[in-house]
Formats: sequence, structure tokens, C-alpha cells
Amino acid sequence: MSMTKSQPIKEQDNRELFHIVENLCIADGIPMPKIYIMPEAQPNAFATGRDYQHSVVAVTIGLLQKLNKSELEGVIAHELSHIKNKDMLLQTVVVALVGMVAILADFFLRMSMFGGLRSNDDDSKTGVIMLVLSLAAAILAPIAATLIQLSISRKREFLADASGALLTRYPEGLASALEKISADPTPMRAASNSTAHLFISSPFKGKKGSSWLVKLFMTHPPIGERIAALRGMKV
Repeated sequence: MSMTKSQPIKEQDNRELFHIVENLCIADGIPMPKIYIMPEAQPNAFATGRDYQHSVVAVTIGLLQKLNKSELEGVIAHELSHIKNKDMLLQTVVVALVGMVAILADFFLRMSMFGGLRSNDDDSKTGVIMLVLSLAAAILAPIAATLIQLSISRKREFLADASGALLTRYPEGLASALEKISADPTPMRAASNSTAHLFISSPFKGKKGSSWLVKLFMTHPPIGERIAALRGMKV
């Protein structure tokens, strides 16, 4: 929250936003999270927190200014779904596993290097082959783990979209909100690679490739695919 310069609010600070969050929490049967507002003109939002007692929903000033009520409800429902689906906890576990894979890959590389140095002439060729294989594994294993992490992140976005649409019973609200958010060119001053995956839409604006390779390294699914999925829902 400090990185995004978000500030907590109470009911009297923004009654409409507070009541939207409150009503959706009652409908979904989850405790009320803390509500924060980011001083950013870009329309965007995110949720974080390891459990219900420490959950937070944050929206930008731009989101409040540029979305109508049904669109805002769709965005809030999406973020509450992240909380209910325990996506923050899942992402923490995945990040820890990715880090463990990187550490293990480095460990086996060092073991192979030291083993190669102690090898005699008879098995030097085997040592070289093992060293090359270990080097390849040390490079490829963390990349593969990261790709799995990003894939999970994209799948959870689709799940939060669907869960949010089922909560509001109005998929078009979220679909319309995603259209406005993606079309808005306003940059985010607090955009950071370390927090970009939390937002409902990537805070980095600009042209994005659509090739299969580019999609592999995206934290979010393409907006067009998300909108199409929402408009194809029957609730």
C-alpha cells in the first residue's frame, strides 16, 4: 500500500464506493475488506491481503471518475473474488516455489562444476557433458518455473472475471469496465513490475504484442479475450 501511495477511507469519505463494497460482501458472504484509494488518474484497481482479516481493495481516483455504477460494481466484484479465491496466498506459494527452483538449479550447477574439476582424464568427456546439461537446466528451469507462475496468474484473472460476473449477475458491467480501462491512455506514476500483476489490468500502457511468445510472458490475459469470455457468459 505504501508503494502505491494508497490511503484508507471510511464510509463518510466515499459513501457510494463503501456501500458497493459492503453490499457485494454481504451477497458473497465474506467479511468487509479495508478500502483504499490511490491518487492516480489511470482507471485501475487491485486487491491484496493474505486472509479475510487482512484483505484490502484499492481503487484509483481515475476509476471512480470514469466508470459508472454498474461498471464499478463489476470491478469491485472481480477484486472481491480474488480475495474469496485466496489468490494472494496462491501467488505467494507460487513465487516461493519459483524461487526454490532457481536456488536448486544454481545448487546443481555448482555441484556439477566442482565435480567436473575433480574428474580425471578418463571421465572428462562425461564431466563436460554433465556440466553442459547442468548449465542448460540452470538457465531453463527458472524460466520454465516463471512461465508456469505467469500462466497461473492469467488463469486466476479469468476465474476472478467469471466469479465477479456471477456475483453481480451482470457480466456486461465488468466487460464495459475492462473496455474503458484498456482504452484509457493515462500512465500510472506508481506502476512497478513488482506490483503490476495485482491490478485488474496491467498498469503499463502502450502497444502490446499479441504473438504466442509475448502472451507467455504476460501477467494478464489479453483484454479482448477477457471481454469475449464475459460476453459469452450466461447468468
